[in-house]
Formats: sequence, C-alpha cells, structure tokens
Amino acid sequence: MPRPKRDEQFETGEICIVHAVQRCVRRAFLAGVDAQTGKDYSFRKEWIRRRMEALASVFGIDVLSYAVMSNHLHVILRNRPDVVASWTDAEVAIRWLRVFPGRRMEEHLAEPTEHEVKVLTGNADRIAEIRQRMSDISWFMRSLAEPISRLANKQDECTGRFWEGRFKAQRIVDEAGLLACSMYVELNPVRAAIESDPEKAMHTSAFDRIQGSQGKRINSAAFDLKPIPTEEAARRIRETPVEELREQQRAKKRNPTGKRIRRDAWLAPLTLSPSKLAADAEVNRDGLRASDKGFLHVSIRDYLRLLRWTAKQSVDGIAANVPDSLASTLTQLGIDASMWRDLVWQWQRYFGKSICVGSPESMRKDAQRFGKHHHRGQASASACFA
Repeated sequence: MPRPKRDEQFETGEICIVHAVQRCVRRAFLAGVDAQTGKDYSFRKEWIRRRMEALASVFGIDVLSYAVMSNHLHVILRNRPDVVASWTDAEVAIRWLRVFPGRRMEEHLAEPTEHEVKVLTGNADRIAEIRQRMSDISWFMRSLAEPISRLANKQDECTGRFWEGRFKAQRIVDEAGLLACSMYVELNPVRAAIESDPEKAMHTSAFDRIQGSQGKRINSAAFDLKPIPTEEAARRIRETPVEELREQQRAKKRNPTGKRIRRDAWLAPLTLSPSKLAADAEVNRDGLRASDKGFLHVSIRDYLRLLRWTAKQSVDGIAANVPDSLASTLTQLGIDASMWRDLVWQWQRYFGKSICVGSPESMRKDAQRFGKHHHRGQASASACFA
C-alpha cells in the first residue's frame, strides 16, 4: 500500500504533532559502526543533533522528542503556524536566509546582509510562501536531511543517497498516544541493547533533559538572527583575506551566537503550564526554539520516573505492575496500566504500520476527517486502552 499524501496527515495551517522516521539507505550503519569495514561513524549523530538544534531556532516547529540511531532517526515535531504568524516579514526573511542562503559570489562570507533581507521582504508573494514553509514539517525534515547527506558524501568521497527517501510520518492525535510515542522514541537505544538505561543513551531527548536537569551546558548551535549591515559586509570582503574570512565562518558555525546553554534548552519544555491558555503561542524570545509551550500534563520528575521504570521492563514474559504513583498518570489518559509495558516495548505491533497514533476513539475521529471508518492499527491498539 502506498504511503498517504502529506496533506492527508498534516497541514501547514493547523497545529499538529507528527512522529517522523528517516532511515539511511539499505539500513546501512552510516551513523554508527559499520560491521563490514569496522569504521566508526558515530560522530555523525552529533552532526544530526546539532542540525536539529539549529533548525529549532529558526523554524516555527517545536522539537518534542528525538533519538538518533546508527541507521535511522526518530523525531516528534509540533508545527506552530501561530508562532510564525507573530513574526515580522523581516524576521521571516532572516530565518529563511539562514537556512537557505542561496548562491553568493562571496561564498566564504555566507551570511545574509541587511540589503538581502530588505530585498526579500519587498516581495510580498515570496514572503507569504516562505512564511507558510517555516511551519511546514516537510520543509523542516528536508532542511535536516539534505545538509547531512552532503557532509557525509563529501567525507566518504562519493555521491548518491544517504537517506532512503521521504520520511515516514505518523500523526499523533491525543496525549495518550504522545506519551507512549515519546517513550518509545527515547527508549530506542535501550531496546536496541546499545545502552542499559536512558541516562547513558546519548543523542536522545531523554539524555538531554536529564543532563539539563543536572545543569550541564553546551555550545549553542542556534542561528544568529541578526543580519550583517551591508557596509560592514563590504568592508570585510575588501579588507580581510579570503582564508581568514573562511576561518571566521568555520568558527561561527561551531557556535553562531557565542552562547552556552542548558543541554535541553533547544527542546520544547515537557510540561504544559496550567496557568497558560490553550491558545497562547508562548513564543520563545531567546532565539533557541519556536515556543516555550509544553506538550504533556506530566511533570518532568514523573515523566523520567516512568521512563526509567519502563526501561527496566525489557524482558518479555516477565510481568511487573506499574507503581501506583505512576499508574494514576496512565489511568487519567485512558491507558490500561497493565498494558503499558507492552504498548511501549511492542510499539511496532500496535502502531508500526499506522499513519495515526492515539487511543482508538481519537484514531476513529481522525479517520472521519477523511471519510474513513478507521485507521490501520486502531483495533489492535484497543487492547492497551481502558
């Protein structure tokens, strides 16, 4: 069965949450240890993480959870057209030019100038098109995948695809599905027996949040959202040797804003604020992410407790009851606590071939939007919900 059209799963004009999976070609270990050659490409995982962090600073898209594996990537994204609507035309232009600088005669400068921003904002139709793209999950994934492919191919001195093709997408339609999917994503390294617990699983959002809670800081990968004055750009080109300009540009790529941030500061906060209205965009003003809006009615403390408990339930056939203090969280979301372990660890059985994730009732309502009676996987998932 062919994959559904993107507009059947999500639209750029509405806020929705999507679980995206991008795989390497032939499921090769192009970001891990190659079993055939013994070469270790694990450092490319940090390429991918930093690129996501950079894109989170310019797109109107929240990164909720992620896991970078040796041969594939999981990421849960929430598009935010409401946030993009709050940006001025100049803000839209500088954000776009940071990601897509276009061809420049002075490639070694590679930074947008005030003149380029002014020219772009003068084209109303183009700005309207770009504004729509800045909250488009497909454009986010394209902007993530293409530069990684180019870097890997340049390093390997080859051409061809790094990724299989377009990413697989699953629309998440309620909080129960989001909680289960987030833990499924973050426990991928534990499921693959790469790590024994979330604290050690680098290149996952769980690792970032745990490190962040301990005060760990990193160099920010966020784009600098200030264009260069046109006169200053001209002066640099006239007075600075090309090699020096290129070195300055390489240094700026390592830390564009010169900031050090908490390791999880670029991710969307986990907990929804009870004091905020549902319609509040909660726009981030630090230039690190689209918004400060959380995504679960669960505290980070309870979330990590449930994550750690779930990580320990890796052996099939050994039943363990969810602690009462955690079971209440699941029950409130309509999840059968006795099936929680199975829902997360056997995720592929329930939702592996589905384009929609959530409780059976939420999946049924989503299917009705397209004149369907149900989504694939809806019946099997019903065993995990009260």
